[in-house]
Amino acid sequence: MKRAAQGRPEPVDEQLAALAVKWSLNAAAVSRLRDLLGLVRDDPRAATSVRSPEEAVHVHVADSLSALPFLEAGADFPLDHGIRAIDVGSGAGFPGLPIAIARPQLDVDLLEATRRKCEFLEAATLALDLHNARVVNRRAEEWAGAGGRERYDLVLVRAVAPLPTLVEYAAPLLSLGGRLIAWKGARDPSEEAAGRRAADKIGLEMTQIERVEPYPGSRTHNLHLYEKSRPTPARFPRRPGAARKNPVG
Repeated sequence: MKRAAQGRPEPVDEQLAALAVKWSLNAAAVSRLRDLLGLVRDDPRAATSVRSPEEAVHVHVADSLSALPFLEAGADFPLDHGIRAIDVGSGAGFPGLPIAIARPQLDVDLLEATRRKCEFLEAATLALDLHNARVVNRRAEEWAGAGGRERYDLVLVRAVAPLPTLVEYAAPLLSLGGRLIAWKGARDPSEEAAGRRAADKIGLEMTQIERVEPYPGSRTHNLHLYEKSRPTPARFPRRPGAARKNPVG
């Protein structure tokens, strides 16, 4: 991380200004991101151990925004036509809240199974006046078996589970041509192979793996992209927990 005088982290406003230039964010978006960092710092319901704005602006906000170039790339839908995205296992709202702030033309559902975490997400969307973000208090398998099936153009998943499990969570939620973007750390060939096998069985196709550097010093950040190329078999989603205990891949 770049350091200011006396070894202190550079001011948060300076960090946000750099993100604004990088991702073409307007003043309203920058103000909301600043307020989001304050909420994460002050609200004990925010599900993260990284609360300092000086750290969270990198670890959470910059990391979330690193997917912006890949939201539309190669897809069959224009980003300016109100497409639907879902952040699976949203936790403290990353990546869903920064993406909803940065791209208000997206409709972003924040899917979270834990009620206490949802209370934070609901408070955050209200405090930030985010009309394009909605909290859904359900498990991924339950939501895919109900109102969420084949509803989304984008599934966003950050630091939730191994790739075969993420593929199974995402596939029933995606419409044909929709895309899964999964945030992962250092590459693992065996996990990637299992992810490809799972994708082949459940209707997705792995399209690319992109190394990203969301902030100075980040070295092992990779985005895994999949596209839904054919219908998901009717037996998916399986019962809650099955994707973790017995992955398809």
